[in-house]
Amino acid sequence: MLHLRLITPAGRTDDVVRLIEKTVGTTHLVVLPGAARNPAGDVVMCDVAREAGDELIGALRELGVDRTGSIAVENIDLSLSERADKAEEEAPGEGADAVLWEQLTDATHEESTLSVTYVAFITLATMIAACGVVLDNAILIVGAMAVGPEFGPLAGICTSVVQRHPRLALRSLIALLVGFAAAMLITVGFTYLMHGLNLFSRVQLAAERPNTNFIYRPDAFSFVVAVLAGIAGTLSLTSAKSGLLVGVAISVTTVPAAANAAVAFAYTEYRQAWGSTEQLLLNLMGIVLAGTLTLLTQKWVWASQRRNNSAP
Repeated sequence: MLHLRLITPAGRTDDVVRLIEKTVGTTHLVVLPGAARNPAGDVVMCDVAREAGDELIGALRELGVDRTGSIAVENIDLSLSERADKAEEEAPGEGADAVLWEQLTDATHEESTLSVTYVAFITLATMIAACGVVLDNAILIVGAMAVGPEFGPLAGICTSVVQRHPRLALRSLIALLVGFAAAMLITVGFTYLMHGLNLFSRVQLAAERPNTNFIYRPDAFSFVVAVLAGIAGTLSLTSAKSGLLVGVAISVTTVPAAANAAVAFAYTEYRQAWGSTEQLLLNLMGIVLAGTLTLLTQKWVWASQRRNNSAP
């Protein structure tokens, strides 16, 4: 269930209440006349089944509530109410399959913002991965994958394509390109430092490295895994199961490939650097393609379901 808290101008409250009452899957409607001070107006609260939430939020935006007042949405972790159970039963579909497009757009907008924290995380992840590739340590590679924040901008690109938000696409692309460029550049300097301390060497990089040589040897499986991870990551975002993103993060070779490319470039091992770059691009393309197609499929499925439910 979702909890909606609305601030509406007094003149639009009746329209908002009628909309909520006729929306299947809503319950616990509360109206507090004149309770809002900034902006001034009435406070309207209700609970709605997740599968009906996107339709209701879209209708509220058509009424202009987001412009003249506010719409706040919260997830309800626990609701002990027979009315809530009935509302969930009446709402079409399953809550776990529902997509809240406004929430997804807002979440990806935040995660795809180029910030000091984002650059710090992707840089630290790349340096950890650099240690992993030189030492041929798979544990460090997995750790670097889990730390890397790059799925946020990738999800932002997918969402922007489906929702036709060019600004979100540009923001996500900038965060992705600048983040990786900064991380790789700093990792090159980190490699020189570690070499000067006799902790990295060209011999270690040029060794066979059975645990990590896949990073600079892309193949068909690299793309297949990236596609599957892109689908899983997108579903985890749209179904509010964000904990699954950790598993997605350690499934694709993005940060490790960037790290290997940086270390190889520092040692003028250009063949490895190019192979790692191919691996990076292949994974990024696979995730974006799979994520976009997954969102398009979800959008089509829910649109079809709504048409079927509205048919007499």
